[in-house]
Amino acid sequence: MSPVQNGPVRGQAVPDETVRNRTGAKATAAATVRVDMRRGLLRAGRWSLRFDTRAVLVCAVLAVTAALAMVLAVGTGTYELSPAEVVRTLFGDGPPGAGFVVLDLRLPRAVVAALVGFAMGAAGAVFQSLTRNPLGSPDVIGFGNGASAGALVAIIVLDAGAAQTALGAVLGGLATAAAVYLLAWKRGVHGYRLVLVGIGASSVLGAATSFLFVRADIGKAAQAASWMIGSLNARDWNDVTVVGLGLVALLPVILVCARRLTLLEMGDDTAAALGVPPERTRLVLLSAGTGLTALAVAAAGPIPFVALAAPQLARRVTRASGPGVLPAAWMGAFLLTAADLVTQRVTGSALLPVGVLTGVAGGIYLAWLLTAERRGARL
Repeated sequence: MSPVQNGPVRGQAVPDETVRNRTGAKATAAATVRVDMRRGLLRAGRWSLRFDTRAVLVCAVLAVTAALAMVLAVGTGTYELSPAEVVRTLFGDGPPGAGFVVLDLRLPRAVVAALVGFAMGAAGAVFQSLTRNPLGSPDVIGFGNGASAGALVAIIVLDAGAAQTALGAVLGGLATAAAVYLLAWKRGVHGYRLVLVGIGASSVLGAATSFLFVRADIGKAAQAASWMIGSLNARDWNDVTVVGLGLVALLPVILVCARRLTLLEMGDDTAAALGVPPERTRLVLLSAGTGLTALAVAAAGPIPFVALAAPQLARRVTRASGPGVLPAAWMGAFLLTAADLVTQRVTGSALLPVGVLTGVAGGIYLAWLLTAERRGARL
């Protein structure tokens, strides 16, 4: 009897159907995507990616709650709409007259709130990680004030439109970041020096903006004052474009450098020993974070404390030790959309600037944070 053969003999022709089955099986195996939530592992062929399961779930919950807050905010106003009617209107099957109210008047405001909160949360995570200080957010260390000053020059001095105001905010933020970086440089830039120099720069820029208000005529001063509080009133799709393009251009840079950001938290010597150039990485992240802050400020004004609170709240929810850029970004989106909803529902008016509510809530949060830091220092 001849031995059993498991495959073709060398030199023997293989049927075309067998070849197709084998190549198809290989292609299917290569294209298989497996997600192991328990181990936090994503496999796609030869590629694999590790992730924090809790952080992914937190991001999903925050995204859903932010979307729900947006729907409720869009339905709030003199022309009241239920969440179901808002969703139907978005798909083109809403009540008569709801399309103009939802798509042209209210939806841009809600989208700007989500995108600005997302950008501020991500920028806050970057700055707090670089400075290794929970107070190292862009609105505390002066980068947000630099963007505000640049935008005010465009509004008051140059009588500019939305695009020129956005450009002024970006230039002002980048100029402030460059000045703070150079003043804080001493054989490298360390977190505490960056925070101290940034607070001084914030005071100088506050005086400069006050001078601009004094020299402006009453109409422009009133317009600039409303904008300086941080407001989502009268936002349109141009503002959505401003902050949206900023996220598309700068967020990938931050995410690519996120691992290096984690290593920088261990110290410059450790990061350099692991192959990460500290100053070059810090400069890239500062530039990207400043750009995100400036474009968020250009779209909605300097809304306070979102960039300060979002990263800290995200760390506590995810229980992560790293910067957590995406959880902080989604937390920022949730905080600002929720603040916009509360502003409209509680006050019964969409005219109250959302920065008033975030300023009050942020002041309470800052007092709690300083108290917690003081108790931790005593321990």
